[in-house]
Order: sequence, then C-alpha cells, then structure tokens
Amino acid sequence: MPDHRSLAPSPWVTRWTHLVPAGADVLDVACGSGRHLRWFAERGCKVTGVDRDGAALAASASIGETVVADIENGPWPFTGRRFDAVIVTNYLWRALLPTLVDSVAERGVLIYETFASGNATVGKPSNPDFLLRPGELLAAAHGLRIVAFEDGFLTEPDRFVQRLAAVREPPGQPPAARYPL
Repeated sequence: MPDHRSLAPSPWVTRWTHLVPAGADVLDVACGSGRHLRWFAERGCKVTGVDRDGAALAASASIGETVVADIENGPWPFTGRRFDAVIVTNYLWRALLPTLVDSVAERGVLIYETFASGNATVGKPSNPDFLLRPGELLAAAHGLRIVAFEDGFLTEPDRFVQRLAAVREPPGQPPAARYPL
C-alpha cells in the first residue's frame, strides 16, 4: 500500500488551484491522509478534511480541521456550511453529489476528478456504482459555471476519468475573465 503522505497532489487540482485565493476555506472530501489539504495549506488556505479513516486522517491533523465521518452512511458533518473550494478526487458517492455542489460558497470553486465509465477495462475500480456515467459530473454541477470539463482516458496509470472545475457565480453577475485557462 502506498504511503499517501508522500503522494503529490493531482495535476488536475494543481491546474485549477489559481481559482482558489489565499485565505480561502477549502474542504477536501474523502481526503485520506491529506495530499490536497497540505497543498492548499501551503498556499495560505484554511483547510478542512473529512474521511472515514481516522488513522489516515491523523496525518493531517496538524495542518487544519479534520473530521472523521462516514459520509455515506451517516449525516453530512458540514450542514449549513459553505466553502470557498470543495475538492474531490478518486471518490464517488452519487447520493452526496447535490450536497457537495451545495457546499460551494458564492464565488467558490468545485474541483472534482474521479473514475468514469470504461475504467473496468483497465483496472479498479470496476464496479459501475463507483464510475461516473457519461455527462454525469456535468449534470451534477448544474447551477455552477463550468470552467473546464474533461471526460476520457489518462495514462500512468491507465484510467478513465471525468474531471471538472466549476464556480458558483453571484446571481446576475456577467461572466468575467477571472477564470484563466
């Protein structure tokens, strides 16, 4: 099993980090030992991580708020809270998708990347319950402004993914050039 404390942040997350200002309140969902928590904390953000694995989460306890919770079978631990950024990688629980989108604050960003349909042909996960269907992530982000979306095959390791960066714009505000690619 890899030592997740040494894992580099996802290139998708680092690519869209510029949408998250220093001082932002960042939530990393199913964060494990916190590779993205560390990434954002190093950039001056206030970080919160949630995972059901308390032992993995303990590796990040010194850098921000950590919450041990079974978000698939228990209550959402952040009811009523919104974050400037919500980060999700390699995790899918469909029933939670609306809650995750709702947790993005005004002017906040959702950065999401996980496995997609087709992944069973190259490895795990292979259970369709944990693979996004075509267009599913786009549909889940309804109400947010999509800045970037990809659905396809990546190598090293071989995998099928969907990934998205989206922002919650204030109502009535025209799109701005603040989302550079």
